[in-house]
Amino acid sequence: MTNLADLSATALLAGYRDGVFSPVEVIDAVLARVDGWERHINALYTFDAEPARAAAVASAARWHRGEPAGALDGIPLTLKENIGTLGCPTPFGSAATELIPATENSPTADRVAEAAGIVLGKTTMPDYGMSSSGLSSFHGITRNPWNLARNPGGSSSGAAAAGAAGYGPIHFGSDIGGSIRLPAGWCGLVGFKPSFGRIPVVPPYLGRAIGPLTRTVADAALATAVAAVPDRRDHTTAPALPQDWSMASTPLDLTGVRIGLMSEAGTGLPVEPAVAAAVAAAAGLLESLGARIEPVAPLMTDDMLSGLNDFWRIRQWAQIRSLPADRREKILPYILSWCSGAENLGAAAIFDGYSQFDAMSVAVDRRLDLVDFLITPTSPVTTWPIEQVAPEDNPILPFRHIAFTVPFNPAGHPAISMDCGRAADGTAIGVQLVGRRFDDVRVLQLATAFEQARPPQPAWPQPPADHP
Repeated sequence: MTNLADLSATALLAGYRDGVFSPVEVIDAVLARVDGWERHINALYTFDAEPARAAAVASAARWHRGEPAGALDGIPLTLKENIGTLGCPTPFGSAATELIPATENSPTADRVAEAAGIVLGKTTMPDYGMSSSGLSSFHGITRNPWNLARNPGGSSSGAAAAGAAGYGPIHFGSDIGGSIRLPAGWCGLVGFKPSFGRIPVVPPYLGRAIGPLTRTVADAALATAVAAVPDRRDHTTAPALPQDWSMASTPLDLTGVRIGLMSEAGTGLPVEPAVAAAVAAAAGLLESLGARIEPVAPLMTDDMLSGLNDFWRIRQWAQIRSLPADRREKILPYILSWCSGAENLGAAAIFDGYSQFDAMSVAVDRRLDLVDFLITPTSPVTTWPIEQVAPEDNPILPFRHIAFTVPFNPAGHPAISMDCGRAADGTAIGVQLVGRRFDDVRVLQLATAFEQARPPQPAWPQPPADHP
């Protein structure tokens, strides 16, 4: 019998509705999973079992009366550390941050509360969210449950580790260049970055999105539907669109659908053979369902990648340069070295860097003028040793592994990562599916078609008996 901690949110809701099990039994199973895993993977920033149990008892009473309070009533879930919750400090992964309690919930936290979801805790992230890593000067090391010696990815590192370990079925992360999709790819999850503006973000920023990491596409759609409510606190929020998120569980009819296969990013790290083979197989599977797979030219250029690097590091340096020396020294050395290198950037270089975001957006639109969707690797590389911040561990060129994910942030297009294979070390390989802006439901339907057609997935990892 499947452990309750491994069931999807949609399966849990069906079980509650039919009286097969209760939210109390589910929360006990999830808490047991946390007890078995957390000392090994360090996925949680905050965690308190008693409020979760109390919320489950209240939920069980509502379900017994046939009066669930919301779309997530009794569903255990987590929020990434930088998704604000009332009274909880937000260190942004850095030991240099002053721990000041938040004065209000973020929009996502409010929507989860209104839906009666059970927030199990908040998950870890690396310093300022500026690496695809499980290394944080504040949280310590977060590990990949598939292989404890390997990186889970980031910056939604704790969310991905928690999802693979079974800390409930839904984990909200954030994504500015791949921070949902990359860790989802390396941890074998579904990682969905909705269209820019679909889920309100506070504070808003160019290309920043909030979205779910889950084990199924249906759960990703459910979580997105709950959070995708316009909120005045985010001035970039898009107006509500008439979208039936429940249709995401209906696989897209792929007959004649044009899907552009982007095998190379155009810059950054070369695609590893195992990744190339897994993504080609995924494209072949979609082709067998009736899709027309058409090679498309790469999106990214060296100028785009170096420009965004310059802009991101001057933005980060502007935030931390005035910190007292004793606090600045607490930042992860890799991140401090990376952003402090922007000290002497001139105005022209900064403006040119910012301009590359528009260049990426135009390039994405031109590719999607030619096809209905894109299929790419989530990352050109499999994951790397936990001791390294990035595949090359080089703060001068830190983003050469994100060239497939980052263009869809400033462009604002929906993109989803899914498991499509396994690396030699047991960690996952991700394939990315991308659609036109605000075509979120059809992207999820495409993902559902792939999910239903792909071979059976490996059993989820179980807590080790012991680990140093």
